[in-house]
Amino acid sequence: MTDLLTAVSIIFIVAGPFLLVANRLKLPTVPLLILAGIVAGLFIEEGATLELAQYGIALLVFSFGVSIQFSAVRTVLADSEITALGQILVVGSLGVASGVALGVPIEEAIYFGMAAALSSTIVGTALVQTEIRRNLVRGRLAQSIHFIQDLIALVFLLVLGAGTVAADPIATQLGYGLTLLAVAVLVNRYLFDIIGQFAGDSDELLIVSTVSLLVVFVGTAASVGVSIVVGAFAAGLAVRHEPAEYLGLFNGLSSIRDFFVAIFFVTIGALVAFPTIDKLLLVAVLVFLTAIVKPAVTAAILLYKGYDSRSATLTSLSTDQVSEFALIIAIEALLLGLLTQLVFDAIIFAAALTMITSSISQRYEEQIYRTLAVRGVFPSGHKKVDEWSDVPEGIDDHVVIVGYGRQGRRLVEACEDLGQPYVVIENDPSVRDALVSECSAYVFNDAMEPYTWEKARAEAAAVIVSAVDSEPVSRQLLSFEFDADVILRTSDTTTALELLDEGALYVSVPDVLAGERLVQHIQKLLDGNRTPAELRQERLAELETRVDVGHQ
Repeated sequence: MTDLLTAVSIIFIVAGPFLLVANRLKLPTVPLLILAGIVAGLFIEEGATLELAQYGIALLVFSFGVSIQFSAVRTVLADSEITALGQILVVGSLGVASGVALGVPIEEAIYFGMAAALSSTIVGTALVQTEIRRNLVRGRLAQSIHFIQDLIALVFLLVLGAGTVAADPIATQLGYGLTLLAVAVLVNRYLFDIIGQFAGDSDELLIVSTVSLLVVFVGTAASVGVSIVVGAFAAGLAVRHEPAEYLGLFNGLSSIRDFFVAIFFVTIGALVAFPTIDKLLLVAVLVFLTAIVKPAVTAAILLYKGYDSRSATLTSLSTDQVSEFALIIAIEALLLGLLTQLVFDAIIFAAALTMITSSISQRYEEQIYRTLAVRGVFPSGHKKVDEWSDVPEGIDDHVVIVGYGRQGRRLVEACEDLGQPYVVIENDPSVRDALVSECSAYVFNDAMEPYTWEKARAEAAAVIVSAVDSEPVSRQLLSFEFDADVILRTSDTTTALELLDEGALYVSVPDVLAGERLVQHIQKLLDGNRTPAELRQERLAELETRVDVGHQ
C-alpha cells in the first residue's frame, strides 16, 4: 500500500506542471499526461505501476458501466453488434497473422491481435462526449460499439483468469462472471432505488453507498479468482440509472472518473519502455492495424449497413486506439507468465502512441473526412440517396426540416396541420422506417453533403429549420447562403450569438426556451388558467412522448 501511495504522489507531482501547460496553451491533455507518465516512470517501480494500472482501469470500467444509457443506444444496438464483431474478427485475425509473421509465438500473437482489435472506451467515448450528450447518430454508434467490445473483452478476461485451456476451469470462470452480472442487474432493478430512498436528499450518503457497492462487487470478484475489472464493470451496471434521477450522484462520480482518467494516462506513459529495433517493428504494425485498418474496417461495415459516409467515418475515428481492456489483459497475461516482456512493451508503446494520435485525429475529424471524400475514397454518385428519398418534383415555398427526432416530429405535425409543404432531412437508419411511413417528403442523407440540399430543393424553400444541436451542421447551412431564412439550434448562448452574427434568422437555445416556458406555466397557475393536475398531466404526456421517440 505504501508503494502505491508513493506512486500516486509522484504521478501528481509530475503531472501537475504538464496539465498547467496544456491548460495554458489549450493543448490536448492526453499527450501531455502520457509524457508526464514517461517522466514519472523514471521514479516508480514497474510492479507498483502495474498494480496501480489495474486498479485505475477497474475504476474507469466501473464509470463506463455507470454511464451507459441503453435508452440512447438501443436504436443502433443491432448495427453496433455487427460492426463490433466484424471489426474484432477482421482486425483481430490480421493482428494474429501479423504477429506470427513477425516471429511472435501463436499464443502471444493472440494478445497482439486482441490489442489491435479492441478500442478504448475511455478515449473513444470521451472524444465524442458532446455527440453522445446531444444524442447524435455517431455518438450513439460509438458508445454502443465500445459497449459490445467491452463485453467481448470481459469474456476473454474470464477465460484468461482460468489459467488453462481446460473446459472445467473456463466454465467456472464464466459462471462466476455471469453470476456477477446477473446480480448486478437484480441490484439495479430492485435494490438501488431503495438505497436512493434511504439516502434521501443526501448526495454524499448515496455516493458512499455506491462506493460500498463497488467494493462489494470487486471484493467478491477477487475472492472467487475473477479479475477485479469484471467486478467493477458489474458494479457499474448495478448503479446504472438515467442521470436525471440521481444528478448529485452522477456529478460526484464524474469527478472521481476524471481523477482516475488522469492516473490511467500517466500510468500508461510510466509503463512505456524505449523500444529496440525488434520492438519498433511490432509497434509499427500494431499502430498501423489500430489507427488505419481498424477505422477503415469499421467505416466499411457501417457503410454496408446503410449509414452515410460522414457518420461512418467520424464514428470509425472513435475506434483508432488500443483499448484499456487490451492493456489489462496484457498485464494479467504478463503476470501469469503467458506474455513476454517484448510483446508486452510493444502493446504498451502502441497504446500510448494511438491514444495520442486518436486525440489529434478527433480534433481534425472533419478535415480528415473531407480529404477522403475529395480523393474519391467513398462510393461516388447519388443512386442510393435517390432510392431512399422521396421529394415531390417541383416542390417550392416549402419548409426544410433537419432531423426527425422529437422536435423534428413536432415541426412536421405543425406543417401538416397548416397544410404547409415540407421536406425532412435525416441520416439515422434507425428512424428510416418511421420517416417513410410518417412523412410525405424526405431526403435520407447527411445534412453536411451539398447533394442533400440539392435533392431537398433548398434553393426554392421558404425556410430551413435545423432541429439538430450540431455546430458543424449549423455552420454548413450558413455557408450555403440559401435565399431561405435559416433557423438553427444550439445548446449555449455564445454559439447562438455567433450564428446570429453569421446570418441565422433565429437560434433556438433549449435551456433558455425551457426557462421561459416554466415562467409561463407558473403564471398560468397563479392566474388560475390551469390547475396543478392539468399541468402535471400535460407534462407527463410530453415526457412519455419523448421516451417513446427515444432521441432528440
